[in-house]
Amino acid sequence: MAKRHQKGDFRKGDISRRLALGLAVVAMLACLPVAAQGGGLFSRHSRAKADADTPPPKKPFITASQQAALAIPVEPLGFYAPGAYYQGQRESLVSLDFIDENRLLFTFRAPGLIHRTGSAEEEERHIRAIVLALPQGAVEAETLWTLHDHERYLWMLRNGHFLLRDRDDLKQGDATLELKPLLHFPGPLLWLEMDPTQHYLVTDSSEPAETAPKPGEVPSPATATASVSTGNADSEGPLDIVVRILHRETGQVMLVSRVRNPVRLPINPDGYLEVLRSNDRNWMLNLNYFTGGSRILGKLDSACTPAIEFISQQEALANTCTNEGGRLMAAFSTDGNRLWDALAAPNQVWPLLVMAPNGSRLARETLVISHPIDAFSPLTFDDVMGQLVEVYDAASGKLVLKAPASPVLDGGGNVAISPSGRRVAVLDAGAIQVYDLPAPTAQPQPAEGHPAR
Repeated sequence: MAKRHQKGDFRKGDISRRLALGLAVVAMLACLPVAAQGGGLFSRHSRAKADADTPPPKKPFITASQQAALAIPVEPLGFYAPGAYYQGQRESLVSLDFIDENRLLFTFRAPGLIHRTGSAEEEERHIRAIVLALPQGAVEAETLWTLHDHERYLWMLRNGHFLLRDRDDLKQGDATLELKPLLHFPGPLLWLEMDPTQHYLVTDSSEPAETAPKPGEVPSPATATASVSTGNADSEGPLDIVVRILHRETGQVMLVSRVRNPVRLPINPDGYLEVLRSNDRNWMLNLNYFTGGSRILGKLDSACTPAIEFISQQEALANTCTNEGGRLMAAFSTDGNRLWDALAAPNQVWPLLVMAPNGSRLARETLVISHPIDAFSPLTFDDVMGQLVEVYDAASGKLVLKAPASPVLDGGGNVAISPSGRRVAVLDAGAIQVYDLPAPTAQPQPAEGHPAR
């Protein structure tokens, strides 16, 4: 019989143990970005040469499927292609986001002096932030931020605001680029994601057990449920990573658990997603409801652990690996229906996804390489032909735009979709190219309740 519930009505007592069990599975199976695993696949260069070794521009390997409606040159804004040092490191060097239909927030690494102190200051970097008005690209606001690591730092919110992460601080900004403190964590914030409504945050932070809480910090997980052992080698070691689900506006912690490794935990207001392995290549996509019960949304065939996330409150996406070495995106409704599939060729690697704020469209960007990768044919940057952007209707899976992106930024941040889903911005050929698209396909409506299974 269906259970009806209020959105976001978490029941701590019942769900904490289930979340800990789910986190153990997710921690074991999570596909972490290369940067989170200690570096990229390419040989590293001296950071002192990072800006001198700028790779020569590559010839366009494809032509966009339609002409851009407008283009804003980026060199006058102070942006230059990153040096060869950054190739393959999956570092976050750029962010491109729509504030609204007619304004963009463009941020990028500003070259500067290189620290050689051997201390944490070596991770310090400057990020220039600029608000651009369309169509002319007039600068409405600009500033310079100092950040202290090389991972993703900015997440756009639906109301024209954004979140800025710096080490253990999370701040909120707006179109004036003024920042206000939002949350302070007891340790470095390693990862952040939001549910499609942006009411809730999922955070991973590094907090060894002996970390003492301080006034004003996000509440300490002293009573957090420890993740169970998986019997895997990855399960050895201290539970130094704290995973929280909390209200974005208030900072109220809803659920908390300790794990050994950073995890991705896609959530919507109803529950969280996990992939369960049934045998060698067969997986199940499972939605665990915060109020109890779960639902299998579908079965997957994949040679790798599927990466999963929500496109919208009522639609989830699984990224799988085919027998031929390619990638397959499979979309499922939260009612358990498989909506569509989209295949990527074996020479498209390192997929990154960008969602429209209203869930109407998504962009997949990949590196296009000249040969399949295996133990005998490793990837070097000379093998990268370019970066491809493909934009799909979320409801139908229809491909509505193909376009190149340059310079190649394997950490992403160079593609944005407007709040309506009718505009796409891509950093390419020395400019921000803005494409106008027709109205997206209507999306399925969310179900009123869920079955307790």
